[in-house]
Amino acid sequence: MSGQRVAIVGGGIAGLATAALLAREGHTVTLLEQNATVGGRAGSWEHDGFRFDTGPSWYLMPEVFDHFFRLCGTSTQEQLDLVTLDPGYRVFSEDGRPPLDIRADGAANRELFEREEPGAGDALDRYLKGAAETYRLAVDRFLYSTFADLRPLLAPELLRRLPRLLRLLVEPLDRYAAGFVKDVRLRQVLGYPAVFLGTSPDRAPSMYHLMSHLDLDDGVRYPLGGFTELIERIAALASYAGARIVTGARVTAIRTTEATPRPRAAGVDYRDAAGDLHTVEADVVVSAADLHHTETELLPERLRTHPEKSWDRRDPGPGVVLAMLGVRGRLPQLTHHNLFFTTDWEANFQTIYGPDPGIPDPASLYVCMPSETDPDVAPEGYENLFVLIPVPADVSLGAGGVDGAGDRAIERAADAAIAQIAAWAGIPDLADRIVLRRTVGPDDFATDFNAWRGGALGPAHTLRQSAFFRPGDASKKVDGLFYAGCSTIPGIGLPMCLISAELVVKRLRGDGGAGPLPEPLPAPQAERVQ
Repeated sequence: MSGQRVAIVGGGIAGLATAALLAREGHTVTLLEQNATVGGRAGSWEHDGFRFDTGPSWYLMPEVFDHFFRLCGTSTQEQLDLVTLDPGYRVFSEDGRPPLDIRADGAANRELFEREEPGAGDALDRYLKGAAETYRLAVDRFLYSTFADLRPLLAPELLRRLPRLLRLLVEPLDRYAAGFVKDVRLRQVLGYPAVFLGTSPDRAPSMYHLMSHLDLDDGVRYPLGGFTELIERIAALASYAGARIVTGARVTAIRTTEATPRPRAAGVDYRDAAGDLHTVEADVVVSAADLHHTETELLPERLRTHPEKSWDRRDPGPGVVLAMLGVRGRLPQLTHHNLFFTTDWEANFQTIYGPDPGIPDPASLYVCMPSETDPDVAPEGYENLFVLIPVPADVSLGAGGVDGAGDRAIERAADAAIAQIAAWAGIPDLADRIVLRRTVGPDDFATDFNAWRGGALGPAHTLRQSAFFRPGDASKKVDGLFYAGCSTIPGIGLPMCLISAELVVKRLRGDGGAGPLPEPLPAPQAERVQ
């Protein structure tokens, strides 16, 4: 159906991508973003000549981005200047062994595994062969499916692999990886992608070993200008297609009208920056906001597919403490992406996800230094560090601030992380060289993005929250109400959010197929009439 009025809640990457695709389909699209700028979690912060991406920083699954841009009648090459990182990332360990560099070349990574553990090179070959097969199956059969029609799941290709798929669903990732390599650090390299999925290696299904195909074989890329450049390009494509983007617009309610057999979406109410109330009438509403917020704050109780009590059984994934640091002088000890792994990371994850959650110390950290690749993110002679510390999703931990002004628990976590990086990477004067510091805590995610319990990534990809077990992208109580973003299918991460936008298009078309849409979508109306 074309020519419908569509209101989109939320201007993160999922909302912007949905706006771009639906506007190209011929719908009249209005996107409402509560903050002053679009991007959501994929935001940007500038101060004193430094510029930080405040959210996602890994460019993986490039074919998903390629497909999205082709749907929009363009290409990744036209929109972004991508750099392949080599090393893709560096691994530091608590035991003081020299760091491991994961390279852009798959053969080099096999040699690295073999040097660390005799026989591990061949084991990695077997592991990655299975990972590539599972990745291809996921893309072809699961990621682009709305699961509105389950018949594609009965395809012979899937049925033949059913015993292996069942094993991958029930066996945790850490146990699966341990069947290939014994060295602690190598197992951690194979298991850490679970963190990208909002969980831990002992709680993620081993189906997600497919992620290792991306970084160990396919490589890690970076868009020059940072991820804010990606957001700007998608926003520009949405505007070019005819979507109207309104910032400073906090949606307060999703409007419905009584209809048979169910109520139907009729638009949204929002308050502008001055506090004045407005209404956008619509035939379709797409919420790309946090699903918990959408369901429990924007809809009356009788129209909630996911009422408050249902969230008691769900896993919000981790919160994070972020530290954005401007550092004087060069840091050759680090590369663009750096992972700091504790030796007993089972205990580390238990501290985050266990019955008595807290902030780990020491913690398994992620440190991004984009100034290694991109000269525009820091003044000459300085480095830009983005430090991520996984913590419980708990708003009571507090919020961050500039130059130590955040809540105590947040600033203490940042202090401990800085000291840990200094010790493990051999940068004893790191703290003294910091000239700019901003921290962010779980309460900031709740305030700025309406994130459930202050979670940083979205609901965890445990077995009960993956594939068709994850909350679907259509309301069961309100016709014409759809969802996009990290809270719904297919899941967490920028590529998943782009796919979630495409799933909304498939819903409106009545397309129950398992694969991606044909490329490209129709040209924007302005282009068609020329």
